[in-house]
Amino acid sequence: MESATTAMLLLLAVVLSGFAGRLVRGIPLPLVQIAFGAALTSLTGGSAPLEPEFFLFFFIPPLLFADARRYPKRVFISLWRPITTLALGLVVFTVVGAGYFIAWLVPSIPLPVAFALAAVLSPTDPVAVSAITAARPVPRTMMHLLEGEALLNDATGLVCLRFAITATMTGSFSVLAATGSFLQVAVGGVLVGAALPWAVGAVQRVLVERGGEDTGTQVLVTLLQPFAAYLAAEQLHFSGILAAVAAGVMLPYVELQGSGSAETRLSGNAVWRMVQFALNGAMFVLLGEQIPGIVAGRERVMAEAQVGSVWDLGLYIAAIALALIALRFVWVALSARVAGLRAERRGESAARPPLRVVAVMSVAGVRGAITLAGVLTLPLTLHDGSPFPGRSTAIFLACGVILVSLVTASLVLPFLLSDLDVTTKAGTRDDERTRAHLADVAVRSIEAAQHDPSSHVEADVFVEAAARIIAFYRQLQHAHSLALDADEQARAQKLLHAERELRLIGLRAEREELLRLRRLRELSDESTTRFMRELDLLETQLTHVDTH
Repeated sequence: MESATTAMLLLLAVVLSGFAGRLVRGIPLPLVQIAFGAALTSLTGGSAPLEPEFFLFFFIPPLLFADARRYPKRVFISLWRPITTLALGLVVFTVVGAGYFIAWLVPSIPLPVAFALAAVLSPTDPVAVSAITAARPVPRTMMHLLEGEALLNDATGLVCLRFAITATMTGSFSVLAATGSFLQVAVGGVLVGAALPWAVGAVQRVLVERGGEDTGTQVLVTLLQPFAAYLAAEQLHFSGILAAVAAGVMLPYVELQGSGSAETRLSGNAVWRMVQFALNGAMFVLLGEQIPGIVAGRERVMAEAQVGSVWDLGLYIAAIALALIALRFVWVALSARVAGLRAERRGESAARPPLRVVAVMSVAGVRGAITLAGVLTLPLTLHDGSPFPGRSTAIFLACGVILVSLVTASLVLPFLLSDLDVTTKAGTRDDERTRAHLADVAVRSIEAAQHDPSSHVEADVFVEAAARIIAFYRQLQHAHSLALDADEQARAQKLLHAERELRLIGLRAEREELLRLRRLRELSDESTTRFMRELDLLETQLTHVDTH
């Protein structure tokens, strides 16, 4: 019962912080959720126990799976080189550079433990970046890079953490053995995760053909896949996180092989949005819950770190956070330079990114909940029973860097993004071309069907209905035609937008009347639910179509 109460309090804190985040627009939602977590600890008199292994299993796989599922696959293919450079090369560069820096800065922390701390600080948190930049959008390509990096660098950082812990426990480390082990863990995890959706999809298709499609079952199967991929890979001693990512990448391709109903797709998307919101919020609330307890142990940390003041620990945190930004800046700048030289050798023109773009990529490397979960997995003792060196200091510093990175990004990113161009003209033209083409296909299909003798509708009624629908599609074609000049296209789209606004006014009036009739008990619950769903589907269709 205690666990159920804790879960309910967490979800309540997520809901309340969501409302508070909308009221206090100047503060990023993750910081609001952390504050609610800290307040929850004060009210309940203690923080919820955070089991790192459970956290890594329950939170990380579904969130990475959901991000990978919606991540544009063609974008990943086109950006695979810079993404892997950030997710693999930058992580190793950060572990080595920050590891040596931490060992120099805090002499009481042994070098292997410093590498372990650097490893958990290397993964970034795209959820926090998205929340921080909600008011001022990040250029699309840059956001794709940050999201693609975050999909992969969690696994890289945690594997590096495992090697660092092994070196601390055994006192030995082999670069060759570590590289081979990393490749085995990574490749194995990707293969397991990629195979799972295909196997599950094949079974689902057979069952649907024989017994029909049930929306609830289909959605539940999708929800279980990231956990299944994670567990299967971990049982085989591969990377469960990469398995969850690979499963999310493959699922859309598997879904294209079937013919799932529109209701299943709508329900699945709604459920995943809810799951992402709840888990993202719970992660930061949990992080906030841990902070008061960690701060309360500052005396032990000061003794372990051999410092005389808590302000010294604050300086350590600020220096490490600044070092992480500097390492990202150097790596991104060098990577861009190397990419430019490579393009020049191929005879292509390559413009160097402005320093402001490099600075945005550097500051946007926000640390989040997986850093806390990773650092809490540090063992309590060594093999001989002696305390794990520097554990309390590493946890304290990791929490401090998380908070500093969030605050720094929330203050600095809006300024850095103020003059960046976030337009996507090429993407817009492709969208317009696709919409016009789809409308043309629909018109031709309806024109062919309006004279279909097999229809059970009277011929004149069928033709009249077809004419009405064709007129609507002709309007869409006109609004999205690339042949129009800018003024004509703008007016056509304004007309289309005005029509949608008027349709929405009508739908909302219908809903109000429907609710009035239900309050007067002139409609049954079943009829109210059915009509409400029809209105909701129509409103969703109208409000989610971007008319620019």
